Amino acid sequence: MTTPTSESGGEFRGVFAQRLSSTRRGARLARLLAVQQMRDWGLTDTDAAELVVAELASNAVTHGRVPGRDFEVRLLLAEDHVRVELSDTRAEREPEPNPYPDEHGYGLPLVAALAIAWGVKSRCVGKTVWATVAVG
Repeated sequence: MTTPTSESGGEFRGVFAQRLSSTRRGARLARLLAVQQMRDWGLTDTDAAELVVAELASNAVTHGRVPGRDFEVRLLLAEDHVRVELSDTRAEREPEPNPYPDEHGYGLPLVAALAIAWGVKSRCVGKTVWATVAVG
């Protein structure tokens, strides 16, 4: 088993992964578990990462939900950032920022504003939406 490496080539100092039900309750639990894990890692400035997890988890259960299938939240801790990954099973529904958001659709612009970088990568089944967020 290999240790995951960060974008800068260094190894991640911590990895957290949890599969959850593709429900609103699962999305809420993803945020709560992510916050607790970041606290356990000793991080103090995690508001941006918490919002990114909440938004990506909400998108996973709203737009990436396949009945009977879970989604996964994964956090990878590097020296100065956390990589947040949310994986779901709907490969055909890639996220796109809404250029004209109404009361919905502010999520991805929020993620883009809070993250150093973000993107989508395909998996064998589904996709992973990731974001790199600075933490302290």
